[in-house]
Amino acid sequence: MAYGMGNQPVIVLKEGTERSKDKEAQFNNIAAARAVADAVRSTLGPKGMDKMLVDSMGDVVITNDGVTILKEIDVQHPAAKMVVEIAKTQDIECGDGTTTAVVIAGELLKNAEDLIEQNVHPTVISNGFKLASIKALDVLNSMAVNTTSDDIEMLKRVALTAMTGKSVGGQKDYLAELCVNSVLAIAEKKGKTYLVDTGNIKIEKKTGGSIDDSELIQGIVIDKERVHQRMPKSISDAKIALLSLALETKKTEVDAKINITDPTQMSMFLAEEEKNLKSMVDKLASTGANVVFSQKGVDDLVQHYMAKAGIYGARRLKASDMEKIAKATGANIVGNIDEIDAADLGKAEIVEQKKVGDEDMTFITGCVNPKAVSVIIRGGTEHVIDEVERALHDAQRVVGVALEDGKVVPGAGAPEIELSLRLADYASTVGGREQLAIEAFGDAMEIIPWTLAENAGLDSIDVIIKLKTAHEGKSHKSYGIELESGEANDMIAMNVIEPLRVKTQAVQSATEVANMILRIDDVIAARRAPAMPPGAGMPPGGMGGMPGMPGGML
Repeated sequence: MAYGMGNQPVIVLKEGTERSKDKEAQFNNIAAARAVADAVRSTLGPKGMDKMLVDSMGDVVITNDGVTILKEIDVQHPAAKMVVEIAKTQDIECGDGTTTAVVIAGELLKNAEDLIEQNVHPTVISNGFKLASIKALDVLNSMAVNTTSDDIEMLKRVALTAMTGKSVGGQKDYLAELCVNSVLAIAEKKGKTYLVDTGNIKIEKKTGGSIDDSELIQGIVIDKERVHQRMPKSISDAKIALLSLALETKKTEVDAKINITDPTQMSMFLAEEEKNLKSMVDKLASTGANVVFSQKGVDDLVQHYMAKAGIYGARRLKASDMEKIAKATGANIVGNIDEIDAADLGKAEIVEQKKVGDEDMTFITGCVNPKAVSVIIRGGTEHVIDEVERALHDAQRVVGVALEDGKVVPGAGAPEIELSLRLADYASTVGGREQLAIEAFGDAMEIIPWTLAENAGLDSIDVIIKLKTAHEGKSHKSYGIELESGEANDMIAMNVIEPLRVKTQAVQSATEVANMILRIDDVIAARRAPAMPPGAGMPPGGMGGMPGMPGGML
């Protein structure tokens, strides 16, 4: 509401609109963002706890993966949604460090709140945070250790660090090796650097066995069996045709009726249809194809002729599976049966149907260009398999990132303590009120080792003091917290290693979202539409009240 001449009220906003301004708006937003950070904080680190999430359908997810938790929670507050976006971005960019990014953002806002109460303007705080994040990236780069694709042991340590704390039992070493091998199999060298698309690693989950039974297949595994029992179970020297069309009788483009007045015409019609279907199989066989994968349906008669011709066939494959098979075998996906020729066929040493658990699956191995591989995850229950999949996803992404960037840093709070100390030194060189914001930024970095210690049942203050003494007094940049003993130790020697990008992305994302939330000084929220009660919007008498409808019938 505003006031015009003669103090007459002027209504600007619609009735029912809620508005909060200045410090009230800032503190509300900060409280919402901090609430999100607090929700995942207890999951941080190898000693972090798990969350059980139950959705509206009663489905249960048990995990300590930050992004999974935040995706499952139905967050309403707009500022809280912005913090959830950090976790999603971190997951897309790095695969790991989602909880770290969210916790840092929450602590940055908490420290900013203290400065706002001391009448430091949010714009000054925002500028200070920007300066601090630029300096933080320099410090992190100075801590980085180089790695290459030949250093398998270093890549394995990166995978192990990402999986520590996940519910994968005692199989971490086996899974870490599986991760590194799968990433190296699909890594493509571009000049001196690598390009890793983990989308080329196909994950198949099958309940049964134990996590130890999980395996890497140098080829593609698809969750389909052959369409006809008389088809061969195994094809050596496979020539693979990939079809995006249905091997069925085509329907006419326009509505048409065929009137048959003579029984002989009926048999001629059926014979012609059979001839068309057989010609499809003849065309495929003439190209030399002995394996056919169709994205759509396959007619029963076509299945029969394919079986007679000794062709292995599977139908209704996912588009993503078709693309992976195309990449691995060198096949072209064909949309017109008349245009297929031998050049469109892919090659593999063997295509066979094998039983995994209690289901049959198709294995395509010995591919010409195995830049797409498969991992079969086994486990006692679906919840275990889902958590193993999340652990593998994180580990594969961080190994890929380490391979692409060629730089890693020590973990266990070592980079954050180093940032805290170096930013404190840097703040005094900047001066002005921005100095306060840079100091607050440095203090916020300590939340990571603090939380790691807290989740491990250690005294957080003692841990921070030990780490600062090691970094400042002895210049041990790579010293982090060893959670078993509570002592400061060299994390490179302890094999706790993370890709540089995980840390840089977490700092940048947290800074950006903190600055965005701090700069909001006015929240104008329209009144929400009331929920429609059951049966609302229906005519009197239900459906039966509609004209021309008998009571209760549609």
